[in-house]
Amino acid sequence: MNNITATTTVLIFLVAARPATAEPLNDDAPRPNIILLMGDDHGWEETGYNNHPFVKTPFLDEMAASGLRLDNFYAQPVCSPTRGNVLTGRHPNRYGIFTPGRSIRPQEITVAHLLRDVGYATGHFGKWHVGPVKQGSPTNPGAMGFEEWLSHDNFFEMDPVLSRNGGPPKPFYGESSEILIDELINYIEKKQQSDAPFFTVVWFGSPHEPYSGMETDLALYRDLPERYGDVTVSLTSNETGLRVKRPLRDVLMERYAEITAMDRSIGKLRNALKTLGLRDNTLLWYCGDNGIPRSGLRESQFRGQKGKLYENGIRVPGLIEWPSGIPKPQVSTVNAVTSDMLPTLCTLAGAKTPDVPLDGVDLVPLIKGTMKQRKSPIMFWSFRPQGEESAKPYIASELQEGTTPLVKQMRGLFTRNFKNYHHPEIRETDFLGARAILTDDYKLVIDGDEKSGAELFDLKQDIGETNNLAEAHPELVVQLSVQLRQWQESVMNSLMEQDYDRPKSQNQAPPQR
Repeated sequence: MNNITATTTVLIFLVAARPATAEPLNDDAPRPNIILLMGDDHGWEETGYNNHPFVKTPFLDEMAASGLRLDNFYAQPVCSPTRGNVLTGRHPNRYGIFTPGRSIRPQEITVAHLLRDVGYATGHFGKWHVGPVKQGSPTNPGAMGFEEWLSHDNFFEMDPVLSRNGGPPKPFYGESSEILIDELINYIEKKQQSDAPFFTVVWFGSPHEPYSGMETDLALYRDLPERYGDVTVSLTSNETGLRVKRPLRDVLMERYAEITAMDRSIGKLRNALKTLGLRDNTLLWYCGDNGIPRSGLRESQFRGQKGKLYENGIRVPGLIEWPSGIPKPQVSTVNAVTSDMLPTLCTLAGAKTPDVPLDGVDLVPLIKGTMKQRKSPIMFWSFRPQGEESAKPYIASELQEGTTPLVKQMRGLFTRNFKNYHHPEIRETDFLGARAILTDDYKLVIDGDEKSGAELFDLKQDIGETNNLAEAHPELVVQLSVQLRQWQESVMNSLMEQDYDRPKSQNQAPPQR
C-alpha cells in the first residue's frame, strides 16, 4: 500500500504550487513540436490495440505499437472539465467548470500561454467548450493563449460550422475530423517558414452523438451482431435535434464509423508530418475526453459510463508518439491523467509552470522510462453547485453567448451559452457529490452512485470494480478519505479565487487583443 499520509498530501500540493524552472529533455536536441489530439466521448475499450472486437483503428494501433502506450490513462467524467484540465493542469472545480457548458475563468493560465511565451506558435482546431469562441469573449482560444484558431463552441458532426479567429461562423463541407486535420496541416506548412516550434491542439467532434458516418466507413460495420438490434438507446436526432430512441446496432454502426474516420485523419496527419520532415521531433499525444456514453455502451469489462467516476467514465485511451524522444515502444501501467499534460509539456518546452496549485505531475520521467509508480494520488470530484440563482456571474451574460450552431437542441437553442459564478462562501454541503481518490494501489469512490457510500477497490485484481473492500480495510478508507478531504479544501480555496490573489507569473494571460 502507498502510505502517503494526509500531511504528506498537503506537502505535495504545496510543492506543486511553487514556480519551477524546467529544462528541455535534452539540452542538445531542439524542442519538440507538440500536437495534442482528443476524441470526444471516446472510451478506453474502443480501439483495436485494446482488443475491441469490432472497432477498427489501424493508425492509433500503429501509434500504440511504436510509441508510449498509457494503459492507465484518465480524464474527467465529462467533456468541459477535461478540457479545462488539459489547459491548466488543474482540477476544473478550482475555477468553476463543474459540468459541460461551464466556462473557464479569464485569470487561468493555460499551457498555450506558457508555451507561447517561450517561443511556440500556438493554434487550436475543433471543439473548445470552455467558453464562446467568438471575438471579444474573454475565454475564447485567443484569450487563452492560442494565436490562431478554427473552433466551435461545442461539438459538431459532418459539415461543421466553425469560427476562424473569432470571426462569423462559416460552414465547412465534409467529414469533420478530416477538415480539422487538413486545416492543421495547412497551419503547420505555414509555420514551417519560421524557426519557431509549434504547439497545436485538435479536439475532434467525434465520436460524440448524434452519430453519422461516411458510407465507406459504415460499410465496415454492417455485420455487427444482430443481438444489438434488440436493444434501444436514447440519443439526439440528426433531423430534429431532439431526443429519439433507436436500435443500438444502428447507433453502434455509426459511432464506430466516426471513430474509424477520426483514426484515418490521424493517419493522414502522421503521413503529412513525415512528408514535411517533421515526424521525428513532433510529439503526438492522443486521448479521449471521458468514457463511453450510454448511447454507445455494449458489453464492457468496466463498471459505469460517461459521467460516473467508475472506470468506464474516466479511463480513456492514452498514447504518445515521438520518434526522437521515444525511440522504442513502451507500455506503461503507471496512473496518469489529463492534468499531467501541462507540467509535462512545460518541461519539454523549457517553460515555467505557473505559481498556482497544480493537480498534474511531470511525466517526463515516465517518457524516459524511469517512473515506475506515480506516488501522488489522482483525485476526482463531481461538484454539486448550490444557490447559483443568487450568485454573481463571473462573466457578463452577453460575453457567454455562443454563436456556432450544432445539431443538438437545448432549451430551444441550437447554439450553446456558458456560465460561471463567483462562489459565495464555503459550506459543508459543498464537499458532497461523487468523489474518488486513485493511488498506486487502491481506488476509493465515495457516493459514486446515489447513496452508495464508500467503495474501496484494488484495480489490479478487480478491474470491474465488483469487490468492495471497504469493510475489510476500514483504516485505509479513513486514511484515503482524509487525503481526499484535504485536497477538496485546497480546491475550494481556489474556487474562492484565492489563487488569483497571488503575485502573477510572468506567463499571466495578456489582455484580450
